[in-house]
Amino acid sequence: MKKQKIKLSAGFFLLGVDGWLSNAHGYVPATGLVPASAEKPAWLADLSLGVKESYDDNLFLSGVDPKYLPASYTVPPGSVAALENRGTWVTTVSPKVGINFIPLLGNQTAIQTLSIACAPDFVVYHDAPSESYDAHRFAAAVKYGADSFTFSLDDSLIYIDGNNVAPTYPAGLMNAYSTVAPRERREQIQDRTMVEFQYDWNRWFIRPTASLLDYDMMTEQFNVTGYQNYESRYDVNGGPDLGYKINASLAMTLGYRYGHQYQEQFSFSPYSSSSDYQRVLLGMEGKPWNWLAVKIQGGPDFRSYQADSASHITPVNDHHPITYYGEASLTATLTPKDGVTFKYKQWQWVSSIGKVPYFDSTYDLSYHRKLTDKLGWDLGGKILSSDYRSGNLANCYRDDSEYSISTGLAYAFNDHCNVSLTYSFDMGQNDLDDITNPDTRAFDRQLVSIGAALKF
Repeated sequence: MKKQKIKLSAGFFLLGVDGWLSNAHGYVPATGLVPASAEKPAWLADLSLGVKESYDDNLFLSGVDPKYLPASYTVPPGSVAALENRGTWVTTVSPKVGINFIPLLGNQTAIQTLSIACAPDFVVYHDAPSESYDAHRFAAAVKYGADSFTFSLDDSLIYIDGNNVAPTYPAGLMNAYSTVAPRERREQIQDRTMVEFQYDWNRWFIRPTASLLDYDMMTEQFNVTGYQNYESRYDVNGGPDLGYKINASLAMTLGYRYGHQYQEQFSFSPYSSSSDYQRVLLGMEGKPWNWLAVKIQGGPDFRSYQADSASHITPVNDHHPITYYGEASLTATLTPKDGVTFKYKQWQWVSSIGKVPYFDSTYDLSYHRKLTDKLGWDLGGKILSSDYRSGNLANCYRDDSEYSISTGLAYAFNDHCNVSLTYSFDMGQNDLDDITNPDTRAFDRQLVSIGAALKF
């Protein structure tokens, strides 16, 4: 077993809070509902409360039929067996407070954004107490601009006050995505930081950047088959982008990044897959047309994995592979009532429970329709893929995927009150052709939620 100390972060950044709504859904101004004397001050950017009730019919994302389970298996003290189709009602209470310091600074224009926010989630799994947790989310954002120089900082911190013992999947039979949702409910700290400086000339600009993605897991560790030992891991990188402005609204970029990925090594295992990397990225950003906003970067990733030693082994087929990194965000405003967003990312990353690295792919497409001034409809689809075949351990050899579809309606009574109804269906499957009983790596899950929010 492992003891972890809570790590303090230098900054804060708000993670997305599922189910929170905004004026993008077409909320109309309230008239006469809030007296002028009760209006919040200008520096109080956000003050709201959300409540959501959900039903999750497969909270462990397990699809293993009992006939595939071993006759007996070990569940460590404090853990729970992650069995098929365990359902529960879930209550989520989400207050939010956001402060904007700009109104307090007086007459100045250089600092464009200076804000902090706190948006916790208090989540109760009524039929599965081991999964209840509190998520303490904090955020800060800074944006500065003067003459040809700009600076921005977005930094996030989330502390999950949850169970410090992970679930157990009997015999380790599960999809790679089965353990993602339970992992996000366990005790941990997540930190995400993005820093950018930019200096502009007439046609050119230079933009040094740095980013951090950090997971500090605080769960107990057991050398038991099927128990989910969550590893601490991080990715940190930095480097410049050189940009050329094709016109006032569109630019091409050429970037370089040097970075490091860390994966914790368990005390009972010689394996982990930390590495250094260099990337060369060609990109495009801006608006090629008035109705389309794009930001795209992609290129080769030159990887160097930690050398083997008497106490450590990097279980990969090639210690110096060339892989690929790519990410994109496209937002299309098709009509005043219709919008489409596509997000994409592919990169080499380290597993949160495994010993080998994997190639992680995400494709996310969403559509929003403004049905009326008060009613909005959302439809989304997502494909996730985790390919672990760069590793050379037989028990970690897998290529799994997850397909998701979601839809929802949101109705705003006014600026201060709205309700929502959402539904999602997730399906996991094995993508290899040469394994026995591929059904042991499949699952499906349905989640339906109804929520309400008050914005003061």
